[in-house]
Amino acid sequence: MKKSLTEGAIGKSLILFSLPMIAGNLLQQLYNVADTLIVGQTIGAEALAAVGSAYALMVLLTSIILGLCMGSGVVFSQLYGAKRETDLRISIANAFVLILIVSALLCILAYLLLDQLLIWLQIPEEAYHHAKEYLSVIFSGILFVFLYNFFAAVLRSVGNTVIPLLILAVSALTNIGLDLAFILLFDMGVKGAAWATVAAQGVSALCVILYFFYREKEVCPRKEHLHYRKDLLVFIMTNASLTAVQQSIMNFGILLVQGLVNSFGFAASAAFAAVVKIDAFAYMPAQDFGNAFATFVAQNYGAAKSGRIRKGIKTAMTTAAIFCMIASLLVYRFAKELMLLFIKPSETAILSIGITYLHIEGALYIGIGILFLLYGLYRGLGRSSMSIVLTVLSLGTRVLLAYALSSVDWIGMNGIWWAVPIGWGVADWFGIHYYLKKKHELLSIDNNVC
Repeated sequence: MKKSLTEGAIGKSLILFSLPMIAGNLLQQLYNVADTLIVGQTIGAEALAAVGSAYALMVLLTSIILGLCMGSGVVFSQLYGAKRETDLRISIANAFVLILIVSALLCILAYLLLDQLLIWLQIPEEAYHHAKEYLSVIFSGILFVFLYNFFAAVLRSVGNTVIPLLILAVSALTNIGLDLAFILLFDMGVKGAAWATVAAQGVSALCVILYFFYREKEVCPRKEHLHYRKDLLVFIMTNASLTAVQQSIMNFGILLVQGLVNSFGFAASAAFAAVVKIDAFAYMPAQDFGNAFATFVAQNYGAAKSGRIRKGIKTAMTTAAIFCMIASLLVYRFAKELMLLFIKPSETAILSIGITYLHIEGALYIGIGILFLLYGLYRGLGRSSMSIVLTVLSLGTRVLLAYALSSVDWIGMNGIWWAVPIGWGVADWFGIHYYLKKKHELLSIDNNVC
């Protein structure tokens, strides 16, 4: 089920390749959204605030793993595009060992630092116990997160986006079914929601491993490929570590904002827990389209097709802009209805805060859509350091403005929401300006991947 993105109609290839990724990650969002929705409607707002704060922390930790997998996937795509199959197999083996070690260390550190992390997040007193209970279980799924995302990255790097989608569908349904069983039938509270998520992650990890080793014989490493290759490992570490840093900075900035929101009290914390999930669904397709674009750029970079990359940039920008404008229109129009999925109608203060957030940020999703494409472009060209620069600009602007504006009496909490699209705009301007200035250098391909 492999697919080369170095041939055929660019627009059609990008859309068909990205659609399973979009659908897959929308299903993946159901993991935590199912927890949030069921917890908020059945246990209460205190548990909702706890799961929301815990989710922000979990995303920060797993972003390191996801970044390493994404960065490695770019290397795999370049080698696949260059038709270097032996090097591809060796790279997969080397990257697996590297990210496995990092994932194990993260799991250990997460448990050792749990109390300190919860204190730092300024979680409201009403939600503290629930958050600790939830995270004490959810951290046990870190290795499952690694296994699924690593092998899914390998499959996507060679053009197979359908199987990761099907596996996530099974996993998401498992998560929702277990959520309902553990919370409603067995009255396990937020711990039940956490166990449901971990079990679903385990299912996805097992399925993707079985598929890879039994059906992807052409790229699966064999015994002769299981050895250390310094040049390939350095290439992988360079790309993967930079992508991991970029992902970590992005989610660390979000975590800082989470702490600031929590300082405004329980209603703000609960509202933020809901709107973050709505955001995730609204612009997740744009994020996955950017990831698909990174694979497109990487394969064509490996195949030395710079002209195809230039055409792909124009097509991708147009497609992402159209989608984001539609998403903004829908979120703005149905902000109240979306909030009521998570919050009971009687929670008027929480509803008001959430609707205001969606009316401010939701109207400007085009900013994050363009930013995701810029991330994909620079990752695909092997310039992951530029993605870090854009992330620092975006999140740095967002965090600084959020703290500054929210301290002004007549702006208050709304300053946190306005800081988000402003940060996107600053990074977009810089990323586009840099590309236009350096495009001849960036697209100068010597077909020497590493």
